Amino acid sequence: MIDREKALKTFNTYVSKYNPEDEKIKLKIEHIQRVAKNANDIAENLKLSKEDIDLAWLIGLLHDIGRFEQVRLYHTFNDGKSVNHAEIGVKILFEDGLIREFIEDKQYYEIIKIAILNHNRPAIETGLTERQLLHSKIIRDADKIDNFRVKQDDKFEDMFPKIYNKETINYEVVSQKVYEEFMKHKCIKLEDRKTIIDYWVCVIAFIFDLNFDISLKYVQENNYIDILVDRIEYKNDDTKQKMEDIRKCAKEYIKK
Repeated sequence: MIDREKALKTFNTYVSKYNPEDEKIKLKIEHIQRVAKNANDIAENLKLSKEDIDLAWLIGLLHDIGRFEQVRLYHTFNDGKSVNHAEIGVKILFEDGLIREFIEDKQYYEIIKIAILNHNRPAIETGLTERQLLHSKIIRDADKIDNFRVKQDDKFEDMFPKIYNKETINYEVVSQKVYEEFMKHKCIKLEDRKTIIDYWVCVIAFIFDLNFDISLKYVQENNYIDILVDRIEYKNDDTKQKMEDIRKCAKEYIKK
């Protein structure tokens, strides 16, 4: 049995030891709460059992638990420059024993661990059971659709402190490979990103990795494609045309 009240109380106690004035901490708490709700809503839409709905919600609550130690130790959410936040989260939960404060029933431990480890991987690992795969898909969708919300407000100067220039961002281009991969309905590999706009296209391409209709509907109803595309004023004609192609491609994909 999953006791939501107990789990939420444990979560609030755990995060209270981190600096409440740190904007990164505030944003991550809000993100986690929204992802838990998204996971709950997806599970309900799939008409899962109450047990699996509660489990999806709990995985959402725990999926980014490693972020708090990551930002305390490294002052960044960039895994490439610090640690894999899913792996450090699993260590805190299962090696250090924090999971027992959230839920005592060990029957859920393995599926929670697997879902957390898979939520930020480029693709879900193979060889999972049907239930493990289901919950891995739910948390990936729940996380990605909230990232659309986060990115509509994130400041470019915070995301790209070393390369952002407000005078030149509108003149940046879309790398040809990034453009071609998007038009083939493929997610963008991190190593292929060369410009800020490439990064932006990478975020929009999250739609190609969404698993459930309700997730695509969420993106559509919140108009996230237009919001993200229109955040930059494209003053390079070739880039402007490519971004319009990307907008059209994304909307047609969602509609279908």
